[in-house]
Amino acid sequence: MTDRAAKRPARRREPDRNLHGVPNPPPRPTEVARLVRTRDPARKQRILDAAADLVARNGFHSVSMEEIGEAVGITASAIYRHYDSKTAVLVAMFDRVIDRLLGEGQQLAADPHADPRQALIRLIEGQIDFVVDDRDVAQVYFREIANLPDTDRRNLRRKQRLYLEEWVHLLTELRADLDDTSARTVVHCAIGAIQSTLQHSAGLPEERLRELLRRSALAVLTAPSS
Repeated sequence: MTDRAAKRPARRREPDRNLHGVPNPPPRPTEVARLVRTRDPARKQRILDAAADLVARNGFHSVSMEEIGEAVGITASAIYRHYDSKTAVLVAMFDRVIDRLLGEGQQLAADPHADPRQALIRLIEGQIDFVVDDRDVAQVYFREIANLPDTDRRNLRRKQRLYLEEWVHLLTELRADLDDTSARTVVHCAIGAIQSTLQHSAGLPEERLRELLRRSALAVLTAPSS
């Protein structure tokens, strides 16, 4: 390297210029921040919760996407980024519930060391959580399932049958006096006892209501067959 090269000053970087040769101004901090979009991971659940509340009170056909968006604090177009229709919101709402219940039932029934009675009590408690904690969703589930497209309704019914079969499997392990058909009838009766509270307001403290539902369902499952 020659002395002349060593003394040569570092070349300055020319600023970016537009088509007219005028330097572009550096981006403002707010413009830089605007480039980064923040996603709200809880938004989809808030949409489902708002839809459940509105549909439970007003019915599926009376609720618009705009009303759901207003309840969440977003526009209807923002909902379409997650769900392509109001029916898709309903399907997602139902799938979330039945997938959770089915997963719990399959896990309990697959445990070879589980006590059948205790496993059934846990299934009962899962149903009670559904009708008490997710009362709006549960009411919408039974009132609005007919509004689902045929494919979605059949898929949901299939999951329901699988869920019921987990109850039947455990009940027949507990009670040798019941065949599959009889056990299935008893299971429907037990679940119906829990879900009956959706048809009226019990007016009981929550813990008292849970205890009564638990005892009633277990009494149905364990009642003598003759």
